[in-house]
Amino acid sequence: MTDAEERWTEGLTLDAFDPVPVGVAATVGPEHRLVYTNFAYQEIFGLRPLGLPVRETFADLRQQGYFALLDQVLETGEALTLRELPFEFVEHGSPEGERYCSISMSKIAPEPGEEGVLIVVAEVGEQVGARGADAVAEERHRFLQRYQSLLQVETQVVWVAAPMGQVIEPSPGWQRMTGQSWEEFRGDGWLQAVHPEDRAPTVEAWSVTLRRIERWDHVYRLRMADGCYRHVRSRAVPVVEGGEVVEWVGTCADIEQEWQEERRRELLDRAAAATADIAGLDEVLNMLSKVIVPTLADGCGMYLLPEFEDQSIPLPFYAERLISVVRDELPIEPQPGTERFDRDCGFVQAIRTRRPVYHIFPQGAPPPDIAPVGAEEWFSASGANSVALVPVIVDGTVAAVLDAVVCGSREPISPADVDLFGRMFDHAHAHLSNAMRFQRTQRVALALQHCLLPDPPDVPGMEITTRYRPSAAAVEIGGDWYDSFLLPDGATILTIGDVAGHDLTAAVTMSQLRNMLRGLAMDRREPPGDILRRLNIATELLYHEGTATCILARLEGPDEETWWLNYSVAGHPPPLLVTHDGDGRYLEGCADPLLGVSYDEPRSSSVAALPPRSTLLFYTDGLVELPGEHLDRGLERLRGHASSLSRAPIDVFCDQILARMPMARKDDIAMMAVRLPGI
Repeated sequence: MTDAEERWTEGLTLDAFDPVPVGVAATVGPEHRLVYTNFAYQEIFGLRPLGLPVRETFADLRQQGYFALLDQVLETGEALTLRELPFEFVEHGSPEGERYCSISMSKIAPEPGEEGVLIVVAEVGEQVGARGADAVAEERHRFLQRYQSLLQVETQVVWVAAPMGQVIEPSPGWQRMTGQSWEEFRGDGWLQAVHPEDRAPTVEAWSVTLRRIERWDHVYRLRMADGCYRHVRSRAVPVVEGGEVVEWVGTCADIEQEWQEERRRELLDRAAAATADIAGLDEVLNMLSKVIVPTLADGCGMYLLPEFEDQSIPLPFYAERLISVVRDELPIEPQPGTERFDRDCGFVQAIRTRRPVYHIFPQGAPPPDIAPVGAEEWFSASGANSVALVPVIVDGTVAAVLDAVVCGSREPISPADVDLFGRMFDHAHAHLSNAMRFQRTQRVALALQHCLLPDPPDVPGMEITTRYRPSAAAVEIGGDWYDSFLLPDGATILTIGDVAGHDLTAAVTMSQLRNMLRGLAMDRREPPGDILRRLNIATELLYHEGTATCILARLEGPDEETWWLNYSVAGHPPPLLVTHDGDGRYLEGCADPLLGVSYDEPRSSSVAALPPRSTLLFYTDGLVELPGEHLDRGLERLRGHASSLSRAPIDVFCDQILARMPMARKDDIAMMAVRLPGI
């Protein structure tokens, strides 16, 4: 046989016909080259050489006109069934005498461009035997129908079921594929080899097919003889006699590679569609995470890396867990936040080698140093069984790391899945590259913003910490600011504000107002409300149509174990006071209109007593405002988180508030926290 003919017979898996009690042969091409005969066929017509045209192989057949029937079937594609045809052979070595056979011919095309004819033959006449002519004729007619129906489906495993769907005959192919014995396979036993998650949908699809008496075509996962699961396609057709279904003939073919390729194309297309027209890096990574979960993994985190010089990875370094997504029913995901990496681990290895780090392990028992910082407890609580740490390389730089996890009894992450993760990021490279350029522009703006925001003063015993987080949606610097400095009399000035707008004009106005406020506060000792009144006059005259919010506070003490805060609020969210014991309350003793509007009334000031070891928090509205939500809910949420962190170190206090508060990220956030000493 030619190579093409060998591929043709392999693709059709004709050995499935070897044990059947009717003769089966196959030809290929317009010359009808004989490529297969089963044992029953050889008993009827003798052993015939393969690879030759049937006219040469059967040169001893008197009825040479039969070969025109093959031409007819191949040309028209219409099946042909003829009963009790005579066959007589004349040459030496051939079966002697005249024989009578019923024959069925059907066109088959297992691969594009390769067509042939399948021939099914049942001998009738003298070989009837003791069971009687009618019984044998009926049995062989059934086989003719069965295998003629079988031509309509691809064959790898052949099975036969009763009219109600129970398997009624052994299938050597099924046993080879699944390892199930006949006793395990018969009836509905075959369902035990179907993946538990696919079993109910498969039963439902099969039941609907039996009820409607239609062709069955269903894909599910099947346990192979080696214990692994692979996707298979099962197809079946009914054998109908006298208007009644007498049995079902079906096949089962391994399509794992085809299924994987189809899934790969689908997920890559979804990833490309999800990230189209998105500018922010966090948004791009978030959309990719939602494609990954739950299709490929039960949970994933996206860690944004700093820009390392010369591709070296110095320890320690900080990475921001930007995205955290998990499947429903699993423990709450690790919250976004900044994580410190101070030792070599799988996460660092993925960055250094620029290759994925991939592990399978017992449920809930990951090996040491494989779970990223901050995710160890979640790995155990969720019953994680595998993890892939995949570096996200953008424009030659490792910009982020994907942490993908599969949990519970679900099949662990496979090498094909790990490869698919990388392909998804490659597929979205253009969007990631644009997002990285956007982020670099943000970093330049942030560096400029920090130049405009001074460091807090060194006050003995007192801790002052500041944080600034830029908007995720804008590349320009904004108008949020904070400031703190010492007065000649020893008091500490604390101020925070927000100029309307998010552009260079807002940033310039912010810088000028902050410097002007410094000069006004130094000029004379007076209540903060009076200072803001003078600042408001200057704002109206110098910055037409410009507005700003502000808090100005003067901190003094201690006086008899108490610190005193004299403050004034101009249209700004109120300061939050949290005691060492966790009691939190807002300082709402005064509230005046924002700066830059006509306001002839005196601005108010208020005084609050601050207990030792308490924490005072100033912030801008980006921390507490969410679109469509009342501001009071954001304020109450902030109070709850701050109270629970009352005894945390001041840096942890600030970082955790930023990590825990849900934020729209459409506005800048400025924060200043003051931790008072004990007495």
